[in-house]
Amino acid sequence: MSQGQQHRPQQGDQLEPIKYGDVFNVSGELASKPIAPRDAATMQAAENLVLGETQRGGPAAVMQSAATYNERAGLVDHRDATDATSEEGVTVSESINLDGNKVITERVAGQVVGQYVEPPPGASPAAVVLEHDAITIGEALEATALSAGDKPVDQSDATAIQAAEMRATGSSEISPGGLAAIAQYAVSANTREAEKTKLADVLEDATQKMGCDKPVTREDAKAIIGAEIRNNPNMSTTPGGIAESMAAAARLNQNIY
Repeated sequence: MSQGQQHRPQQGDQLEPIKYGDVFNVSGELASKPIAPRDAATMQAAENLVLGETQRGGPAAVMQSAATYNERAGLVDHRDATDATSEEGVTVSESINLDGNKVITERVAGQVVGQYVEPPPGASPAAVVLEHDAITIGEALEATALSAGDKPVDQSDATAIQAAEMRATGSSEISPGGLAAIAQYAVSANTREAEKTKLADVLEDATQKMGCDKPVTREDAKAIIGAEIRNNPNMSTTPGGIAESMAAAARLNQNIY
């Protein structure tokens, strides 16, 4: 780390920082580096400079969520930066592919952490897809475990998880012992017990718990967003929650939001 200090959790030695390899398809030394607050700030600045704004659900947002977790857990300092960004840097670049689409590529230490495309003016955005593996429903749920993992599970979460599982599996029934059943049980338990079950407890390894998975589409995101909003007393989505993760995944997958 740039400050030359070791940061350890105060209770126990089980906590591990979220590393680049945990959230991005990177390799080598970068994969083992913890994501630090100044790393996220650097990527955010790069996105703002090149794209005019921070991309919702993009690499900067993912890095910010991971860095916030690491800092709150006492694993990094607010001023920390890894040598991946302080020495090797981050880049956000634009290019045009053979189809005339604008390709935006984001890199940390030379390795791609995000790549998506924008259609040319007048093109049908539904025809534009990512040039890397699409984000699945399970992966979007697992991302929520990072971005909103400390939130106690309530009925809006459970209903959104149920909708997500049904979209992923193609089934209209709740599978006993499946992700939706676990979430609904958590809601019931949270009304009775002082120690609340949180989203991270339910959504960790969501893909494995569901058994089936599929890339997030616009239709999937709409169904899941609707389920969350209808069961929220404020008729709104949770910041960084399931609905927002699905919307971000659908936008990255098809660039239609």
